[in-house]
Amino acid sequence: MLALQGAADGTGAVPGRRVAITGVGVVASCGIGAEAFWAGLLGPAPTTTIRRVEGLDATALYGPKEIRRVDPFTQFAAVAAEEAVTDAGGVDALRGDPDRAGVIIGTGVGGLDTLQDQTKVLLERGSRRVSPFLVPMMMGNRAAADVSMRYGLRGPCEATVTACAAGTHSVGNGARLIATGRCDVVLAGSAEAPLSEIGIAGFANMTALSTSGVSKPFDAHRDGFVIGEGGAVLVLEELERAKARGAHIYAEIAGAASTADAHHVTAPAPGGCGAVACLEQALLDACLRPDQVSHVNAHGTSTPLNDAAEAQALSKVFGTPGPAVTSIKGVTGHSLGAAGSLEAVALALTYKHRVIPPTAGLTQLDPEMSIDVVTGEARQWDPAPAMSNSFGFGGHNGSLVFVPSI
Repeated sequence: MLALQGAADGTGAVPGRRVAITGVGVVASCGIGAEAFWAGLLGPAPTTTIRRVEGLDATALYGPKEIRRVDPFTQFAAVAAEEAVTDAGGVDALRGDPDRAGVIIGTGVGGLDTLQDQTKVLLERGSRRVSPFLVPMMMGNRAAADVSMRYGLRGPCEATVTACAAGTHSVGNGARLIATGRCDVVLAGSAEAPLSEIGIAGFANMTALSTSGVSKPFDAHRDGFVIGEGGAVLVLEELERAKARGAHIYAEIAGAASTADAHHVTAPAPGGCGAVACLEQALLDACLRPDQVSHVNAHGTSTPLNDAAEAQALSKVFGTPGPAVTSIKGVTGHSLGAAGSLEAVALALTYKHRVIPPTAGLTQLDPEMSIDVVTGEARQWDPAPAMSNSFGFGGHNGSLVFVPSI
């Protein structure tokens, strides 16, 4: 367990090294780069029915020839990692012992664009014309491998593949590597590029997508999610090391948890019981009481079952109305495996700006829900313990606990 903060009453040290966030990078449909991303979160809900990243150019990282051999999901991760490393002070200041520097970058479906394109080649032109780069382009660990090679990080290099919880699990797993002493720094995050014809058709035919084309988290009239893409990476660093080199610290990751619903491949467990267990274990890991948490960045996909289960879980753990809740998916859409890392960056920026973004798209809170959802305008916030949640297909649950760095 991370156990980074101290006893639940705020006194006394507990085992485990403290984990600081010292850099963030993001590629999202509402903005490329942390500043543009944050401005997008505070802006109006987009009207597009698909939330696509526009204007990204990763040629500077790969070159004009190699870029053709890199799937968009890997490009998203590479650009986000470059921003995060620069934000943290640059690789020379950051890396230290390369054997104690790791990378965990997750995904839900990996190189789906590449798979679709090369399947067309196979059917139309024959097997001999299929690209020899197919496998290294589509494999889910490509983003983590590229980032590791680019910066010479020789510690653990892994890809977490837990559907829509992949980003949250990647950040939690990265924090654990630091807390337990295996690594001093970890680049953690996730990326997703699912907007191929086959990806959109699959989600549409399982009736997961919004029929209105509008993402309405926790709304009485929500009717499914709006699909999106993107990627985000956070630089996680052992706190004393970060302080010694004068790094800017957004917040600390004080706890993390992962549970399984063991219920259904797409539907959440009744009453959000799996989410409840995840929230409670994350709080236990951080040695915090529920009443110490003042904000939750929710999974909030805008699907009827998921939002209902999450709202029930929040009420069971925190009471009513509980902490201030927001979902950024009204702006970003649901970017599947990238969602958790996008939301972790959003929470880090919430600490920086001391403002909680509103839940775009929400106009009428579901009357069955007794949670305090931030709507309309951003809400001023004094940094305090906060959580970020992700709940994925397959029953994967993930929660992170952030705290101000003191």
